[in-house]
Amino acid sequence: MQDRIRHPALRQRITSADQAAALIEDGMTVGMSGFTRAGDAKAVPAALARRAKQAPLHIGLMTGASLGHDTDRLLTEAGVLSRRLPFQTDPTLRRAINHGDVAYVDHHLSDTAEQLRAGHLPAVDLAIIEAAAITESGAIVPTMSVGNSAAFAQQARQIVIELNTSVPAAIEGLHDIYVPGARPHRGPIDLCSVSQRIGGHAISVDPSRIAAIVMTDQPDSPSNALPPDADTQLIAGHINDFLLNEVRRGRLQRSLLPLQAGIGTIANAVLHGFVDSPFENLTMYSEVLQDSAIELLDLGKLGFASASSITVSASVHQRILDRIEHYRERIVLRPQEISNAPELVRRLGIVAINTALEFDLYGNVNSTHVSGTQMMNGIGGSGDFARNAHLAIFVSKSIAKGGDISSVVPMVSHVDHTEHDVDVLVTEVGLADLRGLAPRERARAVIENCVHSSYRDALRDYFNRACLRGGQTPHVLEEAFSWHQRQRDTGSMLEGARALLVA
Repeated sequence: MQDRIRHPALRQRITSADQAAALIEDGMTVGMSGFTRAGDAKAVPAALARRAKQAPLHIGLMTGASLGHDTDRLLTEAGVLSRRLPFQTDPTLRRAINHGDVAYVDHHLSDTAEQLRAGHLPAVDLAIIEAAAITESGAIVPTMSVGNSAAFAQQARQIVIELNTSVPAAIEGLHDIYVPGARPHRGPIDLCSVSQRIGGHAISVDPSRIAAIVMTDQPDSPSNALPPDADTQLIAGHINDFLLNEVRRGRLQRSLLPLQAGIGTIANAVLHGFVDSPFENLTMYSEVLQDSAIELLDLGKLGFASASSITVSASVHQRILDRIEHYRERIVLRPQEISNAPELVRRLGIVAINTALEFDLYGNVNSTHVSGTQMMNGIGGSGDFARNAHLAIFVSKSIAKGGDISSVVPMVSHVDHTEHDVDVLVTEVGLADLRGLAPRERARAVIENCVHSSYRDALRDYFNRACLRGGQTPHVLEEAFSWHQRQRDTGSMLEGARALLVA
């Protein structure tokens, strides 16, 4: 323990997960480490769920993003969560949110720490942070993510550390912990390249606030992203062709600009498409590194990657841990308010690739709500990047549920990214470059390039009839959500599209 807990007095605070969980009181706001299943607290949340089944209590829970180890499910089933933010992916919690049992606050991921500092959110009473080590000064060395841990640890009255020995101590040095200064005299974030470091290796805290240390050895939950399929390979091909054309026209170099890719199967598969691309010496400035990013690093296609977490499959996770000194020279993990900072996205000129649930004729994107009402996961960092990127690209398969749902609709049922923030839309059918186009021009580009053949005639017919009514952004308002309504009533948009076409 001398190498892991280098502050001698703190070794006296080692305790069990159950004893640490007893520090959490009813009504508290708890900040917990973890960003897309990486670097999450594991033992104490499970102990809290066990305790709550015997003596009910309710907390507001903030994290960096989604958690692993079924933590959200366990806490939901135990009735612990009264409020949750800023992102989640758990089916059990999702049902509770959509039923109204848990108040869910969906944030841009760059904004949570800022709102905490401003007092717009309840202050964090207790923080639970996974660490690989504690330094001589009591600073916390994170594990496979940083997320909002720095903001939580600096604000919390008490801190519980889960010291995870499954992560090698040599991970120290992978992180760059920088916290912006106070307003109104805050200076610019002094970062001008992807590989630059502007902070320290650990989260500085007053060691007197570290109330408990719990020893764990559980690895992170592995990524559940699926491998590329025929459709995602086509999407990747369309993006590669588009970017190569940007190079030919002198708007980009073959090293492109720093890449950002969202989480999940489609984003991971699309990034994987860069393996066989003509681009070299790539860089990434993203929020999450998935398997595809590590593969690009190993192949030498990607020179350096900056993110807030590493969320990978079990085999890739072990590869990273076995060669942590190697990857420590090629990867940096930052707080999410830095990895997602709009200031830096604009300065670095990010090429942002994110996933849409659906998009409409004019380029408005819904990333979060199924049929406009049912929360899926959350906006995550897509808004941080899209509004400020050099290129804001959104991808989706053109159909879902075996063709019963079209991902391209007359009007999106919920708007996360307006047409003003979307440059390029891509499905396996093709790519629509919307830059510099007026609304009617955008609609024609979307219909002809992105819509599945089963729906193209119906969407073209809708647009033509809308144009007869006039307007800068033409719509047939009484039909704008008819595809969603038919899918709700019959299980399929397809019959609704056919019915409108016949009519």
